[in-house]
Amino acid sequence: MAIFLFLAAHWFLSLFCQTFFLHRYASHRMFSMSKGWERFFYLFTFLLQGSSFLNPRAYAIMHRMHHAYSDTEKDPHSPHFIRDVWGLMMKTKRIYHDFVRYKTQPEPIFNSHYPTWPALDKFSDRWDLRIAFGIAYTLFYVYFATAWWQFMFLPLHYLIGPVQGAIVNWCGHKYGYSNFDNDDHSKNSLPVDFLLMGELMQNNHHKSPNSPNFAKRWFEVDPTWPVMRLLHSLHIIKLRRTA
Repeated sequence: MAIFLFLAAHWFLSLFCQTFFLHRYASHRMFSMSKGWERFFYLFTFLLQGSSFLNPRAYAIMHRMHHAYSDTEKDPHSPHFIRDVWGLMMKTKRIYHDFVRYKTQPEPIFNSHYPTWPALDKFSDRWDLRIAFGIAYTLFYVYFATAWWQFMFLPLHYLIGPVQGAIVNWCGHKYGYSNFDNDDHSKNSLPVDFLLMGELMQNNHHKSPNSPNFAKRWFEVDPTWPVMRLLHSLHIIKLRRTA
């Protein structure tokens, strides 16, 4: 039971960090927050994603490119120009690391208004730190696992951020239905979307990229949206007004 609770907690908390902080805040600025709360969620994302922490600046640049060039050859992670999910992850990894280490300069339109924390960005990109997180996950399994097959979930903990991103980028542009014609292949993948906290309502999101609620029809539910409304009511964030 401890292993499954740990897996579920790591999956959904890491996913919340990705959709709330990296996607809706760093990439789209759907809401504002104080510098203190920004640092809190920055650190929270680092701790929860752990060995696969995704740099907010690099994430934001790539995601903005994805919207501008959705499902074209300039899209950094369209599944329609790559043979399989592994190839998608490797291509994304190469582009991501070039932005993290400033080997590639993005177009000016993508290169502003994202959170940065230079000290944490440098610290989090160390391989010995990533390995230390991996060792911690492994030791948890060694102590709490009750069957050998439970260790098969460990690789998911090591790469949880990229795995979640790959599922969204692959499935969200290949499988499901469309509410809108966005001149791309974006889809809504229900009911699997619940496991991705709204991230698989890609067709809705590409239609209204600045809307904080990814659900558009009566039967669609964005699990992250009520959390954002709660944080807004608590004055932790301030939601933008959108048409």
